[in-house]
Amino acid sequence: MRKEIYFVFGIVFLIGFLFSLQFASADACNLNAVMMNQDPYPAIPGEEVKIVFQLTGTGNPACGTVNFEVVEKFPFSLSPGQTNIINVQGGQAKDFSSYLIAPYKIKVAKDAKDGDNTISVKYASSQGTRIEAFTTKDFNVSVRDLRTNFEVSIKDYVSNTKTLTFEILNTGENDVEALTIEIPKQENIQVKGSSRNIVGNLDNNEDTTFSFEAVPKNGKIDLIILYTDGINERRQLEKSVVFDYDYFTDRARDKNGSKTGWYASIVILIIILVWYFWRKKKKRDAHRKRHELHHSG
Repeated sequence: MRKEIYFVFGIVFLIGFLFSLQFASADACNLNAVMMNQDPYPAIPGEEVKIVFQLTGTGNPACGTVNFEVVEKFPFSLSPGQTNIINVQGGQAKDFSSYLIAPYKIKVAKDAKDGDNTISVKYASSQGTRIEAFTTKDFNVSVRDLRTNFEVSIKDYVSNTKTLTFEILNTGENDVEALTIEIPKQENIQVKGSSRNIVGNLDNNEDTTFSFEAVPKNGKIDLIILYTDGINERRQLEKSVVFDYDYFTDRARDKNGSKTGWYASIVILIIILVWYFWRKKKKRDAHRKRHELHHSG
């Protein structure tokens, strides 16, 4: 009889133990991180990208205190003023949600490679002084350098019309749209009319020209170049060129132009004189005819 009682108690204990394991398993803290978004896409080397992570499972009180952070390693680092470690109490997430939203502003290294670059996060739960081992998870951040560069030079200056012509070459690897050139106010050049010139689209390794009506002086001329890149981001950079008036004086074109102007003036003068004498002769002939008709009558 006693053995039967012990056997029954053993069965009950075993069943209770199995149930406790099931409930313990149900209450276990299961955390998982995903990367929800990056902005801009792709990220630009040397600039900032906003990355939003989501950590699920934080709604479980069994997680205790949850720790989440970004691992800083090349080519990513936290932007100045950005807090890295985020702590949240399991079961006490805002809005009673079962996940944590973790946005970060990340600085991309200037020499980050084009393509996918790995960023890592790590997270863990803790109960009192007992901290679970951190879980590390990697994600891909798309990086591409969509910026470009330009070479600018002065191609021509015609003093008679005050036309200053520049030449610009897209030396980068990316096409640009809405290329605009601006000449800010400065000592070495006085712009007549608009100080902005909208050039338009310019593919890589292509060149074009643009002109301003201006009176330049010898020395450096500063230009502001604005363009739209492949992700519709408006970008700006500054360039300088050197103007030397000697390069644009006493040119064969100008001499030929002067001769042409002189010849044109002579031709015009001859035409005026011919017209004048022809009209004078016509009036004299008309007067003589009237006189003859008067005497014949």
